[in-house]
Amino acid sequence: FPLNERINRVVMWVNQNFLLDEEISADTELDIRLMALRTGTALFIQMVPGTMTIRCEDIDLVGGIIQALAGSLNIENLTSTAIYPAFIAELKDVLVKVDEYHNVRQKLTAEMADHSNLIRSLVVRAEDARLMNDMNSMKQSYLKLYDLNRDLINGYNIRCNNHTELLSCLKIVNQAIQKAGDCA
Repeated sequence: FPLNERINRVVMWVNQNFLLDEEISADTELDIRLMALRTGTALFIQMVPGTMTIRCEDIDLVGGIIQALAGSLNIENLTSTAIYPAFIAELKDVLVKVDEYHNVRQKLTAEMADHSNLIRSLVVRAEDARLMNDMNSMKQSYLKLYDLNRDLINGYNIRCNNHTELLSCLKIVNQAIQKAGDCA
């Protein structure tokens, strides 16, 4: 990302914010290779006049470093580019799941509407059979109503589970957006 700061200020920030065996110094360019203790991933911080590069597989770590650096150097707007192919692949997988859950939800809703129409029809048939003293037809209609009710309950349980999974996936998408926002 473009950074119009003196390298000495960034070196001072690095010395204050990282656990280093000895303080570093740089005049024209900065090239630091560190290891993130939490994740064990490599962290590279490089700076040449006008441009800073931070490379690491941990998007949370990079986002935290960028936020801390921007706060320390009083930078309000910072344009950056982040490339995380594994993170993007995971996000795509979650978005595919969101689409699948949404399609299942629509299908279940359509089935519920169909069952509702069938229930109305069966109630009318059962009442007609009762008025005509046709107890066998009435009994058959109520048995079909019982089966449809059971199907509706099962469909409701499936919709509840689907909704829970959908919310879980949407929560992951929201967290991914927040992580990406921290790096920008």
